[in-house]
Amino acid sequence: MSGNLNTTINGSLSSSCYQPTAEKIGKTFAFCLIFLTSLAGNIVIGITVYKAKTMRKPINFLIVNMAMSDLLYPIFVIPREIRMLYIDSWLIGGPLGQAFCKLVAFLPHVSVLVSIQSLVLIAVDRFGAVVVPLRSPLISSKLCPFFILATWIVAMALNSPYLFAMKHFEHAAGLECRIQWNKVFGETWSYENYLASFSVLFIFIPLALIAILYIIIFLKLKSQKIPGERPAEAEVEQRRQRERKVLKMSIAIVLGFAICWLPLIIFYLLFFASNTMMACDFQYFYSLAFLLVSSNCAINPCICFIFSSNYREGLKSLL
Repeated sequence: MSGNLNTTINGSLSSSCYQPTAEKIGKTFAFCLIFLTSLAGNIVIGITVYKAKTMRKPINFLIVNMAMSDLLYPIFVIPREIRMLYIDSWLIGGPLGQAFCKLVAFLPHVSVLVSIQSLVLIAVDRFGAVVVPLRSPLISSKLCPFFILATWIVAMALNSPYLFAMKHFEHAAGLECRIQWNKVFGETWSYENYLASFSVLFIFIPLALIAILYIIIFLKLKSQKIPGERPAEAEVEQRRQRERKVLKMSIAIVLGFAICWLPLIIFYLLFFASNTMMACDFQYFYSLAFLLVSSNCAINPCICFIFSSNYREGLKSLL
């Protein structure tokens, strides 16, 4: 979503909105910091869960699924964004350039949708653990791998149009990789309509569902009373404390995702709703919104380390 929108907007930039060298260097530094933090943090998340048998639970598997999907974003998006700051043309030609042109658009969108589905599954897992704890888990350890596989299959299927719409071609100014949506799918199914439908169905509705589930969980925890005698009270209280810690981490991950993506979603809805050239201030807002989106893949592992002592211990053991 953000990658192809960035290409579209860069093609619409006014010449008066020239980026000074200092701004380019600042953006380059920010992108490099996000790249390194995301790469290190998400890899550590995966290694920690793999090495610690006590952490091999559905919620941690889903967090690892998010971490692996988050790796796709910095690997395929950030190098391209740094290149676009200094070089306008596409650098790779031939069949390899054609393949990279398609993958650079396809895989980051897959990453975003896998993350959203993982957030929904985490909310469902927490709902089952808190609201209906006596029933069998809604997402058991045996079923979790199938759910994870399903997130990737669904994400790839829904984003497959990019494999057809992204085209690599050569012109007088050099090589270029650009989306050719209308040429491939016609005027009846525009790229703007696709983005709007995608945002409503796979961003706004899932986030609304997640919010409803967490509100129900919060109300359930607030209304719980500790039954039984004192030994039972201590045991139940310990379990409730563990649930609260995991719940806080889950909510923080969701809020991090929503805060990082909301400005860009608002921006591109306004962008496609307007037929006029954007003002420079509006374009600067876009640059900040895109940088915020890119930072989400680095924020998630930081949240895990802040809210979970198990992930902190895993990080210490690796260091």
